[in-house]
Amino acid sequence: MADSPVVIAVKDAGIRFKRNRRSRRSFKDLFAGRRRRSRPGEFWALRGVDFTVRSGEAIGVVGRNGQGKSTLLKLVAEVMLPDEGTVGVFGGVAPLIEITGGFVDDLTVRDNVFLTAGLHGMKRSEIEERFDEIIDFAEIGDFLDTPYKHLSSGMKVRIAFSVISRLEEPILLVDEVLAVGDKAFREKCYRRIEELLEGGRTLFFVSHNERDLKRFCTRGLYLDKGKLVLDAPIGDVLARYNADYNS
Repeated sequence: MADSPVVIAVKDAGIRFKRNRRSRRSFKDLFAGRRRRSRPGEFWALRGVDFTVRSGEAIGVVGRNGQGKSTLLKLVAEVMLPDEGTVGVFGGVAPLIEITGGFVDDLTVRDNVFLTAGLHGMKRSEIEERFDEIIDFAEIGDFLDTPYKHLSSGMKVRIAFSVISRLEEPILLVDEVLAVGDKAFREKCYRRIEELLEGGRTLFFVSHNERDLKRFCTRGLYLDKGKLVLDAPIGDVLARYNADYNS
């Protein structure tokens, strides 16, 4: 891995929120790259975070709730901008985070597959070529012409995972999106993730599940109070996290 190119570079990154809404940055602040101190009612969800990820690595992000894990994932997904520092992502991402977002309730499952895959950059010819594969994986063939809003939560996750996991982007971002799915389908999804890793994809994985973290990841990042406490092999990171949590 040491000779692999860097695909994620986070340098002194921080992001600040207001207690009731996202803190706004002016264009002047954005382009000048200036730092701003917290004002009353503001807090730093992340601050001073530094790390790099190389192509083919599998990184697990751990920490208690509210410590910045999902916020970091959204920075890497480039759906948020840092208020200070930089986040560089060199390659496309397949975001398995809030994966049912973007689906339209009143459209059928069939139409949503074409819409969502298209929004993620797949050409219509590619979608048509992979359509049966997507539907078969999701085990949802009997509901192709059913409005999306009538699906159960588990069925929505199935079709969303099936679409996103068919993207050929080199970086896979995964939050704990499969908690809704049944055990058998969750295992099916995990085997799919393993296939992608064997194919050389890079994994950035946020989870509270130690078994899953050990299954997929070789390296871990431990966040606490918005700070990166430890960047080490996943076993060491989990040991430190558990020691802190149980102390």
